[in-house]
Amino acid sequence: MTRIIEVPGTLDQGGFDAMVAQAAEVEEGGGAIVDASRVRFANPFGMVGLLAIGAHLGQRGKRPQLRLPTSSEVGSYLTRMRFHEEARRLYEVSGGTERSRGGGETNVLLEITPIGSHEDVHDVIDRVQDRAGTILKEKLGYPATASTHFSMMLSEVCQNIIEHAEADGWVGIQSYKWKKTLGREVVVIAVMDLGVGFRGSLEREHAAHHGDRWSDATALEAAFLHGTTRFRDPGRGQGIKQIRARVHRWGGKISIRSGTARITDVPEWDDAPPLQTELARFPGSQIQIVLPAVAPLGDAAGS
Repeated sequence: MTRIIEVPGTLDQGGFDAMVAQAAEVEEGGGAIVDASRVRFANPFGMVGLLAIGAHLGQRGKRPQLRLPTSSEVGSYLTRMRFHEEARRLYEVSGGTERSRGGGETNVLLEITPIGSHEDVHDVIDRVQDRAGTILKEKLGYPATASTHFSMMLSEVCQNIIEHAEADGWVGIQSYKWKKTLGREVVVIAVMDLGVGFRGSLEREHAAHHGDRWSDATALEAAFLHGTTRFRDPGRGQGIKQIRARVHRWGGKISIRSGTARITDVPEWDDAPPLQTELARFPGSQIQIVLPAVAPLGDAAGS
């Protein structure tokens, strides 16, 4: 039986959750058509999530089909982000439009890039450094030193795929105006994998300590709030804790979904729940980081 998965018009974190819930109903070994034809907005998290859905469905059954967005504006954006190149590895693709990338200014900081090795991570950092410095300074109003911290943070979050996930993943970064609650320019980083997830990574060393409380949510809290890692060596594997601290200093938002739970460090300008449980299960970990522009004087948080 082939099931149709309807992609919401807004392909972001909420849209990803909606797709995961539908994908969970696809029978093992069954087929799926992922219909993204109605998408009118997509951010890096939504696009990388669409790839993760395709990879997941392909692992469980037949190679899925993807109907591309009919919006020419969305099609142009997907082209600039090199979405189509990755999508064809995972889906049978139909419909939609592809536009040439063209020249001029772009808000793409990093096109969708697969991560499968340490060399891939080094390549990502090399590609991002120059553009990051310009965007962080000119669009977000960050100091010149921010580009170094940004590169270190990006390296850490990508290394997480290599060292913990035990599976390939993707990263994509874009800047745009966050109209919903902030009204300012932001840089959005999306990093996903289909690996063992936080619970699987920490299970061997820490499950017994938590006993019956051990769960996806408990594992996320341990890593996110307390810096728990799978390593016994003190100070090793503190990447997520350091990333959270850096994002907090910049007034940003970071959320991590793994298994059936999501944990979020919520800034003043957002109203997301700090912990969500009983989500539809999905493998690996899915990280979104939102870095906002410096607020003008007199601009209240969340205005």
